Parts: sequence; structure tokens; C-alpha cells
Amino acid sequence: MRLVRFLHDNKVCSGVLYGDEVTVTALDNGPGRVKFDKISLLAPVKPSKIVSVGLNYRDHAEELGMSIPTEPVIFIKPSTAVIGPGEMIVYPESSARVDYEAELGVVIKNRIRNVSVEEAGRNIAGYTCFNDVTARDLQRKDTQWSRAKSFDTFAPIGPWIETDIDPGNLRIRSYLNGELKQDSRTSEFIFGIPRLIEFISGIMTLLPGDVIATGTPSNIGPMNAGDEIVIEIEGIGRLTNYIKRKED
Repeated sequence: MRLVRFLHDNKVCSGVLYGDEVTVTALDNGPGRVKFDKISLLAPVKPSKIVSVGLNYRDHAEELGMSIPTEPVIFIKPSTAVIGPGEMIVYPESSARVDYEAELGVVIKNRIRNVSVEEAGRNIAGYTCFNDVTARDLQRKDTQWSRAKSFDTFAPIGPWIETDIDPGNLRIRSYLNGELKQDSRTSEFIFGIPRLIEFISGIMTLLPGDVIATGTPSNIGPMNAGDEIVIEIEGIGRLTNYIKRKED
């Protein structure tokens, strides 16, 4: 099942996508069904926070010259960074290099705290594509990653939430202007999703709609104004965004 958020007649709606139609599940006095080509997709969730995992693919840690972690490395991206499919990623004036990072996003279903590995699965609403946009030069400059990861528009999410897939071995790819850049599988995770949920929920309360971004494979790279970046995950779909300078 594909869960979508979208604009229809200037109203924010929620629904379920079946083929070329959306069955509306949340819209006051609105239609029961609308054609997919008549809507504008939004980010499928409005998280209170995005908990991102760094260095969760062995090859990515190696390309950055960093040691393989012995426990998950996490950081927070703010909700104000979220954008949806088709929206613009804005290049900040303070950065000379902004990179794409293809990631699988895990959407949390329930309010949870101190969840075990065994309990993790029942607290997942579904999965989505995520782009952990990063000002790479600022990341290298700072001793921590908050600035480099937190600019407005640096958290594209979408195109929808897929509820009916096994996330254990999905192909994950990124394309820059149609050219394949990243190509890996989620089976290459250092820490699997149940372990990530156990670890993160042992630190902080996770709320419905929060997103865990599970890390990126190797071959990250820079984007420039005018570029198109696509994150594609098997069984989910394609998240497309575009890059612009602030003054564009």
C-alpha cells in the first residue's frame, strides 16, 4: 500500500494510491477519489524530527576515510529541512559543495521509547526514499555535522510511504542528471533497521511520523544549480528534486 500526502484544489489531503487513482482518507467535504495526475505530491510525512544514521554502509565509511563504527552514529536533521517530490534543494551561500546521499527512510508508526529489536517491526508505518543532502565542505570544516546537514530544503522525502515491502535487501540508487551515481543494496547495512530502532529509541522518544534515515552507500558526490537528482529504491519508487542557488 502506498500512502500519499498531496495538494488537491489547494487543500492538503492524505490518501492511498492505487494505480492511477488516489482514495482520499483525510479531506473535509472532499472527493472520495481523485486521479493521480490531478494532484501535487507533498512530502509523505511531517516528522517532528529526522534521526539520520551516519556510516551505515561499510564502503561509504571507507570512501570518507573513517573507521567502521562499533555502534550506530546518529545525528538530527530538523523538520524545517523537509521538502517533497519535485521541490527545489537550495544551495546555501556559505557552501561551495553540496552532495546527494541516497537513503532508505523508515517512518515510525507509534510513540515509542526503549523498544527492543523484537518489537521494532510492529512500530514501523512503512518506508520511503530520502536524500540526506549535505554541505560537504562545511561537514569537513566543523567538528560535528549539524550545520552541514540542517539547511532548509536539505531533507527531501518521498514520493510516498510504501507499507508492504521487506526492507532487508532492496536495491538503492541515485541518478544525477540521468547518470547512475550510487548503486547498492540495503543488505549491505552495518546495522539493520531493528537494531537502529532499538538504539535510537533507547536515547529519545520517537513520535508517529518521525523518520529514521538509514545511511548512504558509497559514491556520494556534488550537485550544482540546474541539476536533477533522483533517489530510486526498489519496491518504493523514485524521488526527484532539483537544485538552485538562493538567488535563482
